[in-house]
Amino acid sequence: MILVVDDDKQIRISLKLILERNGYEVALAEEPKEAVRIIRDIPAVELVLMDMNYSRATDGFEGLTLLKQIKVFRPDVPCILMTAWGSIELAVRGMRAGAFDFITKPWDNGVLLERIQTALTLKGRVSSSADKNGDSSGSVIGKSLGGIFSTISRVAPTNAPILITGESGTGKELIAEAVHRQSRRANGPFVKVNLGGISSSLFESEMFGHKKGAFTDASSDRIGRFELAKGGTIFLDEIGELSLASQVKLLRVLQDQTYEVLGDSHTRRTDVRVICATNADLRQMVGEHTFREDLFYRINLINLHLPPLRERREDIPLLVDHFLSEACRANGLPRITASDDAIDYLQTLPFPGNIRELKNLVERALLMHAPAAGQLGRADFATLAQREAPLSVSLTDSPVSLDTIERNAIAACIQKHNGNLSLVAKELGISRGALYRKIEKHQL
Repeated sequence: MILVVDDDKQIRISLKLILERNGYEVALAEEPKEAVRIIRDIPAVELVLMDMNYSRATDGFEGLTLLKQIKVFRPDVPCILMTAWGSIELAVRGMRAGAFDFITKPWDNGVLLERIQTALTLKGRVSSSADKNGDSSGSVIGKSLGGIFSTISRVAPTNAPILITGESGTGKELIAEAVHRQSRRANGPFVKVNLGGISSSLFESEMFGHKKGAFTDASSDRIGRFELAKGGTIFLDEIGELSLASQVKLLRVLQDQTYEVLGDSHTRRTDVRVICATNADLRQMVGEHTFREDLFYRINLINLHLPPLRERREDIPLLVDHFLSEACRANGLPRITASDDAIDYLQTLPFPGNIRELKNLVERALLMHAPAAGQLGRADFATLAQREAPLSVSLTDSPVSLDTIERNAIAACIQKHNGNLSLVAKELGISRGALYRKIEKHQL
């Protein structure tokens, strides 16, 4: 049963008709006291769709109070807020207070039903077990990631937006692909977009497309990324790099699920699942007013955080074995493994470049020291690691901090490539945006 709470009779009747046509049982409440009574007396209520204002006041205080009361009596019941576009700040306050989601009036019936279905599915889905070594397709490796795999199995079949966080090189793109493969959109496209590489002036053209003649250099029509991802998943990487102006445009699309191609006044509807990723601290950026709080709540319905490799050293043996198998197959080599001594050595390295750096080291060791005996030893890895010190310095060699190691590694790499930051980022296994932040952090 869905409880609709709104002081406008026409809205209550409209929502009742829409929901009942789609198979939902509906209860109606005109004001907060009636809503609280229904919540307390009717256990069948599974979701609340509620307005934020019930009198002439427009500060949303009544709605926030009702939301808190619902969470006291029924903390398991998701609440979706209804508010005007101009009152999104009010919806954000509701999200802080525990609301599941928000929609703007006037609403789109398709968007509304999709949000309701997502809320009910996530509420009722039973956690399923995941393979201890990775997801069902085997593309993501790690004993320590069982909780993440379990979450993926629960949320992948829904359309819930997902935010994947973690340092560069931790495998955020692989996780996004795993979600896509286990979703109902698996047969649709998986479109990857690096937002750090798109300037504000080109954002609309890249994301939504343009018509010939829409601007000076528009010599032909261009299909935008959202159109390319139709029926599938769009993966927005490095979303923390997006300018405030572009954030507003993205929020509008995610909120209304509509957009316009540059040079065309026809409004188009999106049909994509959105997965975002970042190595930045978005909560801190919200506090610094460099990232919109309303956008943060819109993309962060489900958060998957990937720990750095130094915090999941127990996964290194599995990862090394996986990378060696892939590299041997790609290069037509017989099966080669790493010795226990080599694994012990690799588990002492800091790997500031995380899994990406480990993969690079394993592949180079294989190609440069491919053994006839079928096994790589400690020396095969140590030779390469020491050659590029301090990028891969043993934590047992000295009490030097990881920050110092990282600073020295970046400084040495910048000097090696004569200041060519593209080559520096490529060698370190991080994005240019991440490199810029680290340069600023270490005052290089």
